[in-house]
Amino acid sequence: MNNKIVTLVSCVLISLLTLNSCKDKHKKTLEKKTEKIIYASDVIPFFDQWKLILGDGSNAGIPINFEHKDYFFTKNDGENNWVVFKTPNGGNTHGTSNNTRTELAQTKKWYPKTANDKLTATLKVMNVSSTGDARVAASYSVVVGQIHSADGHENEPLKIFYKKFPGHTKGSVFWHYEINTAGDDNSGRWDFSSGVWGHDFSVIGETEKKYPEEPKDGIALGEEFSYKIEVKNGIMKLEFSSKNHQTKTFTKNLIESEYATKEAIPEQTQKLFFPIGQDGVERKEAYTGEGCFFKLGAYNQTNGKSPEVNRNWCSGAETHNGDLKKQYADGNYAEVWFKTGSILVSENAVSNEGYFSKNDKVK
Repeated sequence: MNNKIVTLVSCVLISLLTLNSCKDKHKKTLEKKTEKIIYASDVIPFFDQWKLILGDGSNAGIPINFEHKDYFFTKNDGENNWVVFKTPNGGNTHGTSNNTRTELAQTKKWYPKTANDKLTATLKVMNVSSTGDARVAASYSVVVGQIHSADGHENEPLKIFYKKFPGHTKGSVFWHYEINTAGDDNSGRWDFSSGVWGHDFSVIGETEKKYPEEPKDGIALGEEFSYKIEVKNGIMKLEFSSKNHQTKTFTKNLIESEYATKEAIPEQTQKLFFPIGQDGVERKEAYTGEGCFFKLGAYNQTNGKSPEVNRNWCSGAETHNGDLKKQYADGNYAEVWFKTGSILVSENAVSNEGYFSKNDKVK
């Protein structure tokens, strides 16, 4: 009799424990299902000013309460929430570019001569391509901020780069000014690169796999840095800052060219761009009269095109024929995390819809 009572009590206890366990599992499942998604627009409250181009070449529009598991989402590093921009070496591209991007493009454009516009950001680069040709200046790099022209040749008076060679601990931050080429033929356009921390664009490898010396004052993957871009009355001012690094500032006139004659073209450009036929001169008025706009995100500069096509921009990197999963699996992508950002848009800014209508085509 006592054995029967013990058995009965045991069965009841097991049943209660099983029931409670099921309730706990059900509760956890419900909690997981109802867990609030943290969107990028929750982390940085400025997304009403942008449209988002994804790494598959599509325009996602204004990305408020939006995420994409492959290209655009948020992560927490244990201390802060970050907005993640991720894009492969190869795949569909936006507009006329050969490179993929997951990048914000400003919905308004402003004119340098009357501008009073500003963009700031704090970020860390988490990955650049694991493959490429070290002799190609664009290999292993990503652009994390831009000023782009919406008119004329649609050139870029500013591109902010991060670049790190394989095997190096530290990479380089540098910025480019691209000339606004005189005349109708834009094939002679070129960039001039200015180093911030580490090397500039012109420092390349001796052979495909022989890399230059690692920069002593460079920035590591996962190391925070900030930039501030201000354009006012035709003058662009840049400020770069990072803990344990010297703050650097630069200025550039966007409405009066210093490259309007062949004699004025810098030696860096002559060595890097002249051999591939890019030796144009700039309009005397530079970007005067053209609507410009900010971009921010991950514009991957490493692609799979053959270096024989262009020894500065075609990296010959691994793309697995555009297979996204394979590229992400072996490090052939760019990934940039942003912690903060702000944008000031002047009263003189106007709609930039014309740029999107021209370029919203997948290539």
